[in-house]
Amino acid sequence: MRYLAHTSARRKEILETIGISCVDDLFKDVAASVLNPSIEGLPDYQSEWAVEQHFRKLANQNRNASDGPFFIGGGIYRHHIPAAVDHLIQRGEFLTSYTPYQPEISQGTLQYLFEFQTQVAELTGMDIANASLYDGATSMVEAIMMAQRITGRKKSIISGGVHPHYTETAQTYAKFGGFSLECLRPNTTDLTLTPETACVVIQYPNFFGEVNDFRELAKACHDNGSLLVVVITEIMSLGLLEAPGNLGADIVVGEGQSLGNGMNFGGPTLGLFACREKNIRQMPGRIVGETVDRDGKRGWVLTLSTREQHIRREKATSNICTNSGLCVLGFTIHLSLLGAVGLERVAKLNHAQTVKLRGELLKIPGIKVITKNFFNEFTIELPVAAEPFVEALAKDGILAGIPLSRLYPGQFSNQLLLNATELTSDEDIAALSLALCSYLS
Repeated sequence: MRYLAHTSARRKEILETIGISCVDDLFKDVAASVLNPSIEGLPDYQSEWAVEQHFRKLANQNRNASDGPFFIGGGIYRHHIPAAVDHLIQRGEFLTSYTPYQPEISQGTLQYLFEFQTQVAELTGMDIANASLYDGATSMVEAIMMAQRITGRKKSIISGGVHPHYTETAQTYAKFGGFSLECLRPNTTDLTLTPETACVVIQYPNFFGEVNDFRELAKACHDNGSLLVVVITEIMSLGLLEAPGNLGADIVVGEGQSLGNGMNFGGPTLGLFACREKNIRQMPGRIVGETVDRDGKRGWVLTLSTREQHIRREKATSNICTNSGLCVLGFTIHLSLLGAVGLERVAKLNHAQTVKLRGELLKIPGIKVITKNFFNEFTIELPVAAEPFVEALAKDGILAGIPLSRLYPGQFSNQLLLNATELTSDEDIAALSLALCSYLS
């Protein structure tokens, strides 16, 4: 109880009030074998310093992304984060512990959330954005459930180009949430809309790196009374690509990790969520709005927050959503530092290095580039199995991408997903090309 400000006298008073003599009496109904099980191999107590040393040794076994050539993407991306981001997110005006329920003492938090919403709305080409959700995968599922509320339908179609982890997350929700999903096979574009279709979910660029124009699909969805949900896993791509809202998307969701947040072994990250203004009251999460106080001074408050802590559970738009506040702050500061011009410049650097990587790989006999239109990620086909190749190069310090067979067991055994960003150097590309030539020779 080291973090609770209870004195010995106070604890004694509490125990007497509830009628027990010691804390152990609270657990007397729990079997001893369960309460204090012996754990084989668990070491004895050690000092804090010794424990730190032990975990430091374990951590040193990890391969850092900056330790050598790195071409892994697939939903989490390596980008440069300015030192100013880490410095600013720790300032007291912004760094608070939880949700800003009391606006009079949370103006700093509310202001950056308001700015974040504006940034996401402008990036996605949508009318309104919320103050973030947990991550990209859960944001996608929230969009599916939102589409069902709007249309009154219970069936949704997920494109074969959506990240398989996102699809698996949706399948878990569907199993217990009482709605049905049609999950198309990878790279499948043919789909059939029916009067029961609430929405169609696509990814842009898709998981394999392909950038597609989906305006015709959007029209078909709207003619059918369905919504189009667009998922973005690489938010940096919107520095160059047309905003999905301008192409007909009804809901845009995604992952914001690329701005202001490291890869962090896959998390924590932040979910993006934006939609049309007409559907604002069906959007999950919370929205920060601008107002004025009684003295006429500019201020911010939570204007819409129809979630579990603010409304009766049965009326809440979502019962398990919240925003990743610190991750959002990093995103907001990073994008503010870049500005529109800076974001476009970094996006162009990403694309240029990816084009260079593609060009070098095409010089190698037997390599086939499958992705035709891409931003900073594409799929290639090797003349050999991709997984053993990746494992072999990893031993030499080169992380050569994601073998698709890891995510699609029994399929795409020779295909490899590669990513390049502004941090991918010409030397990195040369090292991968040389290693690939050597492996195939």
